[in-house]
Amino acid sequence: MTTPTDHSRPFAYRFAITVLRPLLMLLTRREWSGAENLPAGGGYVVCPNHYSYVEPLLFAHFLVDHGQAPRFLGKVEVFRTPVVGAVVRRADQIPVYRESERASDAYRAAVEAVRAGKAVAIYPEGTLTRDPDLWPMRGKTGAARVALETRCPVIPVATWGAQEMLAPYTKRLHLFRRTRVLVRAGRPVDLDDLHGKPLTAEVLVEATDRIMAAVTAELEQLRGETAPAQRFDPRAAGVTPIGRPRPLKEAS
Repeated sequence: MTTPTDHSRPFAYRFAITVLRPLLMLLTRREWSGAENLPAGGGYVVCPNHYSYVEPLLFAHFLVDHGQAPRFLGKVEVFRTPVVGAVVRRADQIPVYRESERASDAYRAAVEAVRAGKAVAIYPEGTLTRDPDLWPMRGKTGAARVALETRCPVIPVATWGAQEMLAPYTKRLHLFRRTRVLVRAGRPVDLDDLHGKPLTAEVLVEATDRIMAAVTAELEQLRGETAPAQRFDPRAAGVTPIGRPRPLKEAS
């Protein structure tokens, strides 16, 4: 495996790799698999599960180690933080304005990036999973919309182990032992029969369900377990779909 030194990347992107990759090499024991499923060229969407604030670093480490330079869609609050925000802004990442009139900005930027031949990382769940056992929950349609608009490949990726470093919605890091982390990329999700169809709610939900099923199948391989037959739905469970989980009645 090699780490790309592509100088077409923004300096902040290369700086983040230079700082974070050695640190992750020190703190983790990595088991990568499925890299042969990552497209060798052309734009694509890559969709991972999401269950820890540390996990995106491990996911990015996997992609960088295999010559990929992904653009991430991330909630705009990260872009507004004093230090990290400055880095991600200058690293040409894509802010997501959730549930606002600017929500479509990220979609347009993602479509442009894919058409420019970039790898675009989109978390289809939109936030950390609310599933009590950290299985992928019901997805949002953003990744499916970008994929169907551009007809690009969608690569499902599962990661596991980051919760041992930082549990969901906690601030206590556990970094005093090398954590075993696993990342596995699967084959492209089959969306061929949906290409060319109007992007109706039904089509987007069907594509999203296929993406979530593919991500879950890869995670089952990593965990050696079977996911619940019914995917967790925050609204059906009466839990807020974004932000720190709390009862919907408290948020209203």
